[in-house]
Amino acid sequence: MSTAPESITQKSPEPSDAPAGIAGARFPVVGIGASAGGLAAFEDFFSAIPTTVDPGMAFVLVQHLAPDHKSILAELIQRCTHLPVFEVTDGIRVDQNCVYVIPPGYDMAYLNGTLHLLQPAAPHGHRLPINFFFRSLAQDQHERAIGIVLSGTGSDGSEGIRAIKAAGGMVMAQSTARAEFDGMPASAIATGLVDYTLSPAEMPARLMAHAGHSASLSPRTGTPPQGRGDAALGKVFVLLRAHTGHDFSEYKPSTVYRRIDRRMATHQIEGMDNYVRYLQQTPTEVEALFRDMLIGVTSFFRDPEAFLTLEQHIIPGLFENRTAGHPIRVWCPGCASGEEAYSIAILLQECMQARQENAKVQVFATDIDGRAVARARSGVYPLSIAENVSAERLARFFSLEADGNSYLARKLIRDMVIFSEQDVIKDPPFSRIDLLSCRNLLIYMNTALQSKLFTLFHYALNPGGTLFLGTSETPGELPNLFTARDHKAKLYQHSGDTAGYLDPGRLLPPLALPAPTRLEGRVPAPVKLPLRDFTEQAMLNLLAPVGVLVNRRGDILYQYGRSGAFLEPAPGVAGINNILKMAREGLQPGLGMALHTAIGSGKLARCPNLQVSIAGHVTPVTLIVSPLPTAPETLSGTPLFLVILEETAAPLAWAEDIPAGPRATAHIKALKQELRDKEEFLNMANEELESTIQELKSANEELQSVNEELQATNEELETSKEELLSLNEELATINGELQTKVVDLSRANNDMNNLLAGTGIATVFVDHELRILRFTPAATRIINLVDSDVGRPVGHIVANLVGYDRLQADARTVLDTLLPLEVDVQTTEAQWYTLRILPYRTLDNVVEGVVITFVDITEIVRTRVALREANELLRLAVVVRDAFDAITVQDLEGRTLAWNPGAVRMYGWSEAEALSMNVRERIPAPLRAKALLRTHQLSQAEILKPYKTQRITKDGLKVEVWMTATALVHEDGQMYAIATTERTRSARAERQKGVVND
Repeated sequence: MSTAPESITQKSPEPSDAPAGIAGARFPVVGIGASAGGLAAFEDFFSAIPTTVDPGMAFVLVQHLAPDHKSILAELIQRCTHLPVFEVTDGIRVDQNCVYVIPPGYDMAYLNGTLHLLQPAAPHGHRLPINFFFRSLAQDQHERAIGIVLSGTGSDGSEGIRAIKAAGGMVMAQSTARAEFDGMPASAIATGLVDYTLSPAEMPARLMAHAGHSASLSPRTGTPPQGRGDAALGKVFVLLRAHTGHDFSEYKPSTVYRRIDRRMATHQIEGMDNYVRYLQQTPTEVEALFRDMLIGVTSFFRDPEAFLTLEQHIIPGLFENRTAGHPIRVWCPGCASGEEAYSIAILLQECMQARQENAKVQVFATDIDGRAVARARSGVYPLSIAENVSAERLARFFSLEADGNSYLARKLIRDMVIFSEQDVIKDPPFSRIDLLSCRNLLIYMNTALQSKLFTLFHYALNPGGTLFLGTSETPGELPNLFTARDHKAKLYQHSGDTAGYLDPGRLLPPLALPAPTRLEGRVPAPVKLPLRDFTEQAMLNLLAPVGVLVNRRGDILYQYGRSGAFLEPAPGVAGINNILKMAREGLQPGLGMALHTAIGSGKLARCPNLQVSIAGHVTPVTLIVSPLPTAPETLSGTPLFLVILEETAAPLAWAEDIPAGPRATAHIKALKQELRDKEEFLNMANEELESTIQELKSANEELQSVNEELQATNEELETSKEELLSLNEELATINGELQTKVVDLSRANNDMNNLLAGTGIATVFVDHELRILRFTPAATRIINLVDSDVGRPVGHIVANLVGYDRLQADARTVLDTLLPLEVDVQTTEAQWYTLRILPYRTLDNVVEGVVITFVDITEIVRTRVALREANELLRLAVVVRDAFDAITVQDLEGRTLAWNPGAVRMYGWSEAEALSMNVRERIPAPLRAKALLRTHQLSQAEILKPYKTQRITKDGLKVEVWMTATALVHEDGQMYAIATTERTRSARAERQKGVVND
């Protein structure tokens, strides 16, 4: 039977039936743990959350981060999800549909809907923040807790998911095939507690489906919810017993319903009847439910104060009150994965070392879960045990595995503990136990079953033996069986009263033994009996008066009959009694040979007529060594041998061959002397052998000392390796973030280059020393730049600018004043640019140079000139329109360009008609050559005075007019048209001087 869930505080490990605090979240809280390679997994996970649907839960990210490096994890995650992402601050409240990221250098816990940051208690390199958070989440949220383990090295998170599963929560792990680093996911999957093994992208859909189904389930209560009858639950018990052979009908209903609820939520099944049908159709689900019923969360030295009391006040008494030759026996039912059994073994070993005593210790650890027993027997545990095992004990009793991801209990401790599979409810118990540790097992059972087990424990314990219970357990309803030794530590003592409480026949199966046989007959069939019953039954079947039960080394386990005539205590320090050392004179050679023969052949060995010295007389003795093929359950299959000793009345064999008389007496005397000589020689050989053995022991001790020093050095190297692994893990996380940042910077740089190149803006970046840092391609058309000019002063580069040579001076001015400067410049190709010089500022507002930009304004300048000309023409047009004189404009080919109203009145042609005419059509033929000459004179920039000439009207009449001709020129001085002012002749005009006639 597995132990109960682990909790952070010293409360009942069984989840409370009361609802969470008012401040606690009423929605699922998902803890996601990751380490190296976790960034990519986070991105895949959050990218898979639909943007159109809120997941209805909160996400808390716990990653191994370097404590001295600022994390940008929250910023990176925000890019992948529409949910708001926050870096946790102490006391922040957790809201639905939000993401929270642990900051570097802290452990984090969940309590009543808020996240709390704590300074890590473990040294750097030994921190397990994922386990820490998962345990707090399970303790607070119970069945609403969800744990996910993603990519990472090591085993952080494995112990945390045990707490979540024990509280009724759900667990996921990343598929190892999809993980960049598979250490953490593989360790989580190896616990056998993971509900779903998926890729990160597949997890959100499964999470939301699970949360939606769980929300429809009834709240945790002690009675069946509506629609659940005892009949349906009974069917579940029947299926479990038929498939596994174990009966859970006497478990607390709240515990059973909580486990069934979790399995129904996993498969999204509504209704108990439907789940019963699913169990009938799916045998693997029966096994899965059985495993869920056996969730065992335990740890080394769980409840340290209780173990300290056990160490100081109980363990020493086991050695002080021990009867010589009898081993100390400990039983740990419901041992789960063995941490508690090994913890007690460590305390016993430490006590023996402190007392410098080498007592025989047997720690029997049993559990109903065969997989848990197999794991316990292997003695391999994750690195997280360092949270509960001191560094000194880790060094003495554990070794780091070659892969650096787990600890192995040393052989010294593993050999002390005997693990076996046992159902404490129905299988026979162990007996003559000095210490019985059953912690956090009884809380899952109803009162009737608890009373039955307490009675069984009372039978198993020796009078005065100690019962060690969990923090929420007490033998309250059977006070006469046990008396309290320490209420707080839950330590109780056997009352010593054995009457009326237990009929051993109710606990032990009936004996079905074969009929007695002769000494040479068949060995009795194996049964599960204590050593006393086992030995006595074997003696009855062999009809032997004196018998001794030994193991293959000759260590005496049980004596039957008056064996003192054949055995006597060996001199020296009392320890484990060995039959070879205790054999009287004459018995030892034959006994050693017979035991050796029985061990080698596996058959009965017989030595008749051994001459044994008993009470000063030589007595013939028949010796039989009989192997027993199956040992009692208490010794878990250890080979045992029954030594039968019986005095015989047979005459001495040599007495018949020696004739009586002096000659016979002399012969006997000679034989005795020869025998004494041989015995002395044998004794000398034995002494030499013992001396050699002592020397070998000394050499072995020296080698052990050297080995211990090497182990200490190796442990120091292993500790350094752990720290390096942790550092490497953090560096991998930082490297992942930096790689993402580099990609972002590269993308931003590419975007910026394309932006600058696409806008066509010529840009030059220079530093404090006015050295060129970089430039855009467009800048090469203005300043003669090539790639090799990077690093050269900007003043050394020739600029294609007309009339502007202050570029370096103006850049220095901007650096000194930090005021922008702007000026229009023209290139030698007649292109105009606005030159801007601005300070180059970083994100931290630090000036590190200037930025020189050239914005092409050629079209703006041309438009400006055209607008100015248009304005001039507009003003001229107003004057021309209102003038009484005829004003016309003609190009150099004579085409009419302008024709004012005065010209319409004077000549009769409308404006439209005139614009389609050539000036030659209005000049009389004789005057056309002279008019062409005047046009030529105007093109040579000559100024013509007003002159008199003739023009033809629309009616064909010739009129005399005064003509003033003006050349229209561009800014470059080139004439492009001729403007004329024409009026009719008048007397006043004739008197004016300077009148010229055609």
